[in-house]
Amino acid sequence: MDLATLIGMLGAIGFVVMAMVMGGDIGMFINVPSVLIVFGGTLFVILSQHTMGQFFGAGKIAGKAFMFKIEAPEELIQKIVEMADAARKGGFLALEEAEIENAFMQKGVDMLVDGHDVEVVRETLAKDISMTTARHEFGAAIFKGMGDVAPAMGMIGTLIGLVAMLSNMDDPKSIGPAMAVALLTTLYGAFLANVICLPMAVKLSNRALEEQLNQSLVLDGIVGIADGQNPRVIEGILKNYLAASKRNDNTEEE
Repeated sequence: MDLATLIGMLGAIGFVVMAMVMGGDIGMFINVPSVLIVFGGTLFVILSQHTMGQFFGAGKIAGKAFMFKIEAPEELIQKIVEMADAARKGGFLALEEAEIENAFMQKGVDMLVDGHDVEVVRETLAKDISMTTARHEFGAAIFKGMGDVAPAMGMIGTLIGLVAMLSNMDDPKSIGPAMAVALLTTLYGAFLANVICLPMAVKLSNRALEEQLNQSLVLDGIVGIADGQNPRVIEGILKNYLAASKRNDNTEEE
């Protein structure tokens, strides 16, 4: 569970709701037509831009913003160095006995054990990285699209409310509800975009980048093993993926 995403989103929602409660009756901030225009309108606009599979697939990808487990780069480097040592002593077949939790790393090792050429391994894993990154970025793009559409739907609702208000100026009782639609749709649009959709898009983009960096690290490690490079050389190359502080700390420990 990513507590930062959960706490951040709940905290933002909590402060907005708190401000509403302190401003008076929270019921005055609830307007069904405004909800339909912004939330319903935004979802259907995004649906019209994509296929059904892509639209509902974004919901699955959204789970990565809350539930996401990824290995630390230091752990991957340690595992790759261990495998490089094993491969130098017993050949690629010795890697069959290695316990590997990372599916991408396992795929690369399987290709080495099967005797594939290093260039084939490199191209296959690079293609895998490219396709995985594209899928994750697509999910983030859907939420970014929702963040762009929601304020626009809020503006449409505002215009609807203003038209209704101006067309019934002779009826004082209709001015209040029409004005509520005009203002609340703008509020809902800004809320949906800036509290939910855009933060989700940024978090999913960050997740995609983290996974891409880890997979690139693994790719370089697998290629290094395939080329028969010294494990210490491979380790030095892979440490470039670490932050300078962690890289130096690890060097000192050795």
